[in-house]
Amino acid sequence: MLCLLRHVMSSCVGRRSVATLISGKTTSKLVRDRLKKEVDKMKTSEFRPSLVVLQVGNREDSNLYISSKMKAAAEVGIDAAHVRLPNTSTQDEVLRTIMSVNEDASVHGLIVQLPLDSVHAIDMELITNAVSPLKDVDGLSCINAGKLARGDLKNCFIPCTPNGCMELIRQTGVSVTGKHAVVVGRSKIVGAPMHDLLLWHHATVTTCHSKTPDLPEQVGRADILVVGAGRAEMVHGDWVKEGAVVIDCGINHVADETKASGKRVVGDVHYGSASQRAGYITPVPGGVGPMTVAMLMQNTVLSAQRFLANMDDNSQ
Repeated sequence: MLCLLRHVMSSCVGRRSVATLISGKTTSKLVRDRLKKEVDKMKTSEFRPSLVVLQVGNREDSNLYISSKMKAAAEVGIDAAHVRLPNTSTQDEVLRTIMSVNEDASVHGLIVQLPLDSVHAIDMELITNAVSPLKDVDGLSCINAGKLARGDLKNCFIPCTPNGCMELIRQTGVSVTGKHAVVVGRSKIVGAPMHDLLLWHHATVTTCHSKTPDLPEQVGRADILVVGAGRAEMVHGDWVKEGAVVIDCGINHVADETKASGKRVVGDVHYGSASQRAGYITPVPGGVGPMTVAMLMQNTVLSAQRFLANMDDNSQ
């Protein structure tokens, strides 16, 4: 029996186990439960956090995303309003709506659902920067982005997806400090702010993009890998460093005849092969997606808390 046990143990030595799954569903529920308690404390003073989601047009994918946000807001106890403008709306009409919400003291968070679905040309940068920095709970305005880039993390709103990624990394128990982090993608919504967040949490950060010539080599150096490039399964498992933390922000639809819809959702990382080398990995779906919504709720509650604190300061 002892010889058999030794044989089993020796056969397992050197064989890597499958990576530990980092569940966004589980972690987002923990965040929402905590936020609900914080909102309940606010409501004792007949106060409630308020969020406005502004949509232009009627894109089906946007409708689904907004539905999940409204559901999460109700669960946490946030008053959420969905304002939909027709796809014939002009840039000036959208700006007027934003200004109206900016001036409404009862609203603590305002997000503009992207992409804007209008028959007219609309400058997306102009629209996102029109949102008051004090209500910019998506963290996309130049002012909030600038504060994040400068390391002023406690005085800005951090974009929801990168913030959710950091929460998922924290759940692993792996310290970011001193680690080599690699971010694949440099978008204003994910890649660029992810780089800043990791940097100000004391990682050494490399950002890769479409012009990076040696992507597999760069990925292979990562103790922490965050991928948000928007290309289905572009990161191969054999690129991944053994034991790395892998956070996959990708949402891509690929053909799959076995599905009723004829397609399935995959990330930017080839999950099957990467999970054989990584120490921790997020699934797609069920990883980063739920955390993005949870962090939007967190930013809205934070905005309301700042509003209350400012009221208290002014009353003294």
